Amino acid sequence: MNVLAPVRRDRVIADLPPCFRKEAALHPRPAFHPAVASACQEQRTGTVGFKISKIIVVGDLSVGKTCLINRFCKDTFDKNYKATIGVDFEMERFEVLGVPFSLQLWDTAGQERFKCIASTYYRGAQGELPTASQLLILLSLSPSHPLLPPPAIVIVFDVNDVASLEHTRQWLADALKENDPSNVILFLVGSKKDLSSPAQYSLMEKDALKVAQEMQAEYWAVSSLTGES
Repeated sequence: MNVLAPVRRDRVIADLPPCFRKEAALHPRPAFHPAVASACQEQRTGTVGFKISKIIVVGDLSVGKTCLINRFCKDTFDKNYKATIGVDFEMERFEVLGVPFSLQLWDTAGQERFKCIASTYYRGAQGELPTASQLLILLSLSPSHPLLPPPAIVIVFDVNDVASLEHTRQWLADALKENDPSNVILFLVGSKKDLSSPAQYSLMEKDALKVAQEMQAEYWAVSSLTGES
């Protein structure tokens, strides 16, 4: 019989982690929604199957999608850039309030010629994610189905590239063709923050927050190089 190894310590979530900034949060809450806590308590006392959640990560070529996922999953940064061909896949295990979760992360290619391939993976993006524990905040946003979170889409742009921010609208539109817009939780993630000066980032953040508000997405800014979020 195969026995799974214990969940890594940093993947055990007992308290709701803080959002990036209050004004960047979609639904800021100090703790898990009571319905989530109650459902997890019920699951802990019964037979628990693994809950599998799916996240689709989209965005322009070279904005840092793969580096973001590698930092999230492996806590590593690879300076040798290789474009994703089609779609890549990672799986991470968590324990949230004592209930096991498996998180699927689908890394899609940014090149136009691969869009038709990537779009087939947009359907049913069901999930939770820009540090490992902090992205699980979305569990608090689904009180009606606390152990079956709504679809999650992470749209990545480069904070040093205004065009990549503008293009996030089209990436969102493409992803929503395969998902119900009323039942999707969105994250807008600005990458490569380490390459931006404070003054440059401040200007970009104003625009990014506006886009996030338009999308009704939670905004984060990160550096996959340093791990800053």
